[in-house]
Amino acid sequence: MERQLFSDILETGGKRPKSRRNLVLSISLAIHVVALLAMVIVPLLQAQELPEPADAIKAFFVEPAPPPPPPPPPPPPAKKAPPPKIAPAPAEVKFEVPKEIPQEIKPSSGTEGSGGVEGGVEGGVAGGIVGGLPAAPPPPPVQAIRVGGNIKEPTKIKNVAPIYPDIAKQARVQGIVILECTISPQGRVTDVKILRGIPLLDQAGVDAVKQWLYTPTLLNGVPVPVIMTVTVNFRLN
Repeated sequence: MERQLFSDILETGGKRPKSRRNLVLSISLAIHVVALLAMVIVPLLQAQELPEPADAIKAFFVEPAPPPPPPPPPPPPAKKAPPPKIAPAPAEVKFEVPKEIPQEIKPSSGTEGSGGVEGGVEGGVAGGIVGGLPAAPPPPPVQAIRVGGNIKEPTKIKNVAPIYPDIAKQARVQGIVILECTISPQGRVTDVKILRGIPLLDQAGVDAVKQWLYTPTLLNGVPVPVIMTVTVNFRLN
């Protein structure tokens, strides 16, 4: 009997410690899990809103300063003005000494009135110039030379006496009118200036001198215009 009770106690005592150990282990694990969850979840619930990633990066890294603006482009170089064109000097005009001075100039014969060109095609040619080629420019005028030195005074070949004004006769005005005349290569008086005059007699002297004719004045065998001084004498009879 005693041996049976002892065996029962051994069997019962051997089973109870094992189940109790499992129960304690389960409760311990549960407590640790709850504590761990509390330690993780509670801070997350109480934590403030997390900062933006960009703000967090700016907190650790300082943004570099923006680069300076590029310098302005240099101004374009000034254009040099082209050098002025120098006109070629006009060719020297040579005159031939006429053997005789014609009294009148006859119109030249040819095709001037027909509007064509000598040696051209009647009716014109396709692509030709309307009206023909332009006329050559006239030669530049020769500057008048003052009489004196090697330039001799031309000889008067036609004289016209001045008309005495009636008002000058009534006022008994008389005297000498000095004029400066420009004589063309053909010997005609083309311009008259009063150097010293008398108001009542000046116009009469100018009108008379403009009708005078002279021989052509030659320079190196070429007739040229000349300037000379003439006097007109007004005397009452």
